[in-house]
Amino acid sequence: MTTTPAPAASPSSPAATAGEVLALIRSGQAATRGALGRATGLSRTAVNARLSALADAGLVLEGEEESATGGRPATTLVLNRDAGLVLAVAVGRSRSQLSVSSLDGAELASASLDQETGQGPDVLMPLVVARLEQMLSDLGRTGDDVRGVGMSLAGTVDPARAMSVDSPALTGWDGVPLAPWLAQVTAAPLTLDNDMRVMALSQMPLAGADAEPTVHEHDEALVLKASTGIGLALVADGRLVRGHRDAAGQLGHVKVPAAAGLRCRCGETGCLETVASGWALVERLRAEGEDVHHVRDLVAAAGRGNGRARSVVRESGRHIGEALAATVTVLNPRVVVVGGDMAGAFDTFSAGLREGVFSATTALAGRDLQVVPAAYGDRAGVVGCVRLALDSVLSPRAVDAALARQAARPDAV
Repeated sequence: MTTTPAPAASPSSPAATAGEVLALIRSGQAATRGALGRATGLSRTAVNARLSALADAGLVLEGEEESATGGRPATTLVLNRDAGLVLAVAVGRSRSQLSVSSLDGAELASASLDQETGQGPDVLMPLVVARLEQMLSDLGRTGDDVRGVGMSLAGTVDPARAMSVDSPALTGWDGVPLAPWLAQVTAAPLTLDNDMRVMALSQMPLAGADAEPTVHEHDEALVLKASTGIGLALVADGRLVRGHRDAAGQLGHVKVPAAAGLRCRCGETGCLETVASGWALVERLRAEGEDVHHVRDLVAAAGRGNGRARSVVRESGRHIGEALAATVTVLNPRVVVVGGDMAGAFDTFSAGLREGVFSATTALAGRDLQVVPAAYGDRAGVVGCVRLALDSVLSPRAVDAALARQAARPDAV
């Protein structure tokens, strides 16, 4: 079982690289030359050399901070948030969200594209490309300013080849390389992951950010996405668990007794999704004559006090909780974070979820368990894509590689 490394790991040896120095600056662990020297064990000369390389690349800015003792003020060091941009693309079944952000994660522009269910990449990606180009143009920027792109899809993806490999929710996306589409906007690298893990990233600490994370560093947590489909991200010791084939977290396709004989959109029968997912609940209520077309309609009806809608939302939570109970017992998480469209009816849904979990887990595993709504609401996915891009392009390894390229070609950034 493999895990995704936590984004900011402090260097602990005298061989700390420029990328590791930047990680300390981003995280706020060290903001002066002296603090960097103490944190890394590097000499003042070595610290200055690494900072010079970072400054030449435009990644670090210097300023002065008043001295508390009245002596010479220390030079403070901060990430240059304006040294580039990152793009985010969160593709959903009926809506895609886009964002342009600075290097500190601050959003500069956003857009939402509604789409018909079943639209393949040949239809949707030209719209995404056009909108991203327009957003950059409106900001007075171009693709040359972009350092990285973060993107998410539902289902199992192959990050190395940047493509979907198994997505029942997105027809026609499996096996289609996505990097060539984004290359029309920018030459910056594309990082792809699935929607569950990027939502989990949005709940975790971002280096230098002021926002309080829902999932704290070194937490054991489950991040549940309950929407059109059902997925789960597992966080162990503050790290995302990916699984052997990057397929960890397919909770919606766990077989449950309540779904025996029911056909799932994945082609199998007996999947949890058939009794608890948004698509299944919408189909059920439409058959009963309710005017609902999407899980968001169902959640809105529950919010208005529609008794039938509230009943099926709570029932969904209970089914998911029962399926989740074994994972809670085995992994003993501190928190279950609930995101996706169902979180719009959090009180009703979480009541059912708690009922299902606590009725089937051990007293010890459930004793301190918290169930909380996801930060950022229905924007958690696109926020996670921003963080995916930032973790990729500002990781120590990526920064060191970029500096090496710059040293070899002084005109390269």
